[in-house]
Amino acid sequence: MAGIVARIRRYLGGGKELSYQLDQILGFHPQYLPYYEAALTHRSVNEVLAANNERLEFLGDAILGSVVAEYLFKKYPTQDEGFLTELRSRIVCRESLNAIALQMGLDKLIQFNRADRALGRSHIFGNALEALVGAVYLDTGYEKTCRFILRILLRKYVDIDALAITDTNYKNQLLSLAQRRGDKVDYELISDQQEGARRIFTVAVLFNGAEVARGTGYTKKAAGQMASQKALETL
Repeated sequence: MAGIVARIRRYLGGGKELSYQLDQILGFHPQYLPYYEAALTHRSVNEVLAANNERLEFLGDAILGSVVAEYLFKKYPTQDEGFLTELRSRIVCRESLNAIALQMGLDKLIQFNRADRALGRSHIFGNALEALVGAVYLDTGYEKTCRFILRILLRKYVDIDALAITDTNYKNQLLSLAQRRGDKVDYELISDQQEGARRIFTVAVLFNGAEVARGTGYTKKAAGQMASQKALETL
């Protein structure tokens, strides 16, 4: 195990440098660095490498969802379950977490096979953010992890009030636009590939038979939504 950790540390540019970079991102100094080194290591670096971020991603996903749910429950005391569920999904969905991770600069720290261009266009940065939450939890405990999620992730990178009143069903928006213009919209599955333990889908939007945009996601629905969002921006 020590040899594996040493290899990851070399990939990440050394322990002191990584500690400093994490200190800037997290708002506190990490105590047990191997948790964070694993969180920032995608399995594509080495398929047989044991210390990648998949287990931490599982843990962080559960913690993030729980903290966001409690926050929304208290913030919107009169809203029903459907509103809270939808808003939480918008905050913790792969696309949102991926965008947050990029704003945080995690893409510069995450180690993955950069020769695989499909990985760079996927949601591995958002996955690593979930793994980072898992690392923070193991390193500092639940209360400090809550503060990190609420004060850093939500306050700095998510406009929850704006999100609550924004229609993010891009597919419905696109279909409404096409109907007004008299255009025909079709969705075509371009690829279905395995990425670690998950499948990643690529879906194209076609307007009157011509491709307008593509999107990727871990479900066909998510890929279709991303493709629809890009198509709306294009049109």
